[in-house]
Amino acid sequence: MKRHIRDNYFVVGEGILTYDEKSQPVCHRPSTEAELRKFRFSRMGPKGQPVDEPLRKALAEAMTAAGRQPDSSAPTIPAGFTYLGQFIDHDLTLDKTGRSLGENVTVAELIQGRSPALDLDSLYGRGPHHPEDAAFYRDAARLKMGTTAAVPFPDAGTNIDIDGFDLPRVGFGSKKSERRAALIPDARNDENLAIAQVHLAFIRFHNRVVDKLAGEGTPGSDLFAKARRAVVRHYQWMIRHDFLPRILDKAIVDDVFTNGRKFFEVKPKPNELHQYFSWMWAQPKDTPTMPIEFSVAAYRLGHSMIRGAYQWNRVFRGGGPGPIASLELLFRFSGTSGILSPPPAELNDKEAGDFERLPTNWISDLRRLFDFGEAGRTDLKVPDTEFNVTKLLDTLLVDPLKALPLGAFGGRGTMPPAHELNLAFRNLTRANMVSLASGQQMAAHMGIAPLSAAQILNGNGGASLGGLTQAQKDALTGNTPLWFYILREAELSGRRLTGVGGRIVAEVFHRAMEASGTSIVREPYWRPYLGPDKNTFRMVDLLLFAFDGKGELLNPLGDAP
Repeated sequence: MKRHIRDNYFVVGEGILTYDEKSQPVCHRPSTEAELRKFRFSRMGPKGQPVDEPLRKALAEAMTAAGRQPDSSAPTIPAGFTYLGQFIDHDLTLDKTGRSLGENVTVAELIQGRSPALDLDSLYGRGPHHPEDAAFYRDAARLKMGTTAAVPFPDAGTNIDIDGFDLPRVGFGSKKSERRAALIPDARNDENLAIAQVHLAFIRFHNRVVDKLAGEGTPGSDLFAKARRAVVRHYQWMIRHDFLPRILDKAIVDDVFTNGRKFFEVKPKPNELHQYFSWMWAQPKDTPTMPIEFSVAAYRLGHSMIRGAYQWNRVFRGGGPGPIASLELLFRFSGTSGILSPPPAELNDKEAGDFERLPTNWISDLRRLFDFGEAGRTDLKVPDTEFNVTKLLDTLLVDPLKALPLGAFGGRGTMPPAHELNLAFRNLTRANMVSLASGQQMAAHMGIAPLSAAQILNGNGGASLGGLTQAQKDALTGNTPLWFYILREAELSGRRLTGVGGRIVAEVFHRAMEASGTSIVREPYWRPYLGPDKNTFRMVDLLLFAFDGKGELLNPLGDAP
């Protein structure tokens, strides 16, 4: 089975967790060199017991069953936060030394480069002065942007090339797939159109910060470094104060960022610094790890929030001249999972299609993904019927995630069985590979009251488990896969991660910020200065600054005639 994004995990102190030729979990003891060249995962809790394939298949079917799946409510979460969350995930998990394997890099650089941090390496790579990564930059401080391709459908407003609204693309090579490739440090940020447009917004944000600093007289030699520090600090502030409180129990977020972590790479206390126990603790600047409980379970909450279709812009929406933007179309109009071209071009043939840049008619209308009314910009609000919110954070995934496109997990050229295309099955199977703790084990480890058997089986409007056999139900309530357990917790507690899930996510974000090269956790007195006041900087404020507050840039195709 080919895995979505990652097919093995190096867990510090254990080895490389993967599958053998019979698709059975196995742990390889790495050589010193192999250990240094692997992304560094860790384990917050105990090892768990496997879940058999029939139960994984039955549970995945229940989680992706066709039927009505309500939108988020009370309060709603704008749909753009689903893909902002994916962008953040790629920043956390980027292998920053992936293109350096043949170069002379130090051990410290290798270890640090394969550790999680919230420092936007997925945006910056190794900077404008690196001989390879300079290709991402327009000059010594500004990042490149791409130009869309004119398309006559539906009218003259889309039949023009527009600069600055596609990711930069390679543009040369003997194959279309080579020319279509996004010229960015992390190709995963072009695996669907929504995350690609979020990445593009961050490029614009950085470039606008550079322009501001240049206008204030910052010397050219300092311009990039100063702009990057400003961007990263504002980005971390937005995550802490805007993104996390939307998806997590706010009390947990406040507790972790005020009082510190309790379970993950805990900061030493003054009376616990005896040299014989120093290995138990993490100093703020120590190289962090990524808990597999976060990567394989808790932070996969975003899969529940994905919509099956989006009111994308004036062209691709309900009642528009084109079809509503289905999830399949958002994959199609990307360069990593897709071919940037409409049907009937074959999606799974990476050389199919006519377009090598994003067609102009697929530029996003960001007003439909983020609520600018939060910033008092009622002029940038769209009617409720045209606005996208996430699906409820629960144990249900929209039906299209039952059949992922092959390009989404590196599966082009293969013919896997249908259940291996199901994202829920893939998530549950990956947990087996790493011997992930169950929900009950993590609750006991954290001293949190576990969900009851009735809560696990019945939930609150999420996946219906009536199709499971009694033996499967008994197995599930005694050994609940952590990902399902965490989503059930949210489903039962106000549609935000709480309990086990909330604690895992909050602590990992805190640690990733603490250990980043630029860190608002280590600089607790820093305040944002690009938002409306010194305590406020939200995603909508980032977008307003990036797009100069102009509706014609946030929505360059305009409204329907």
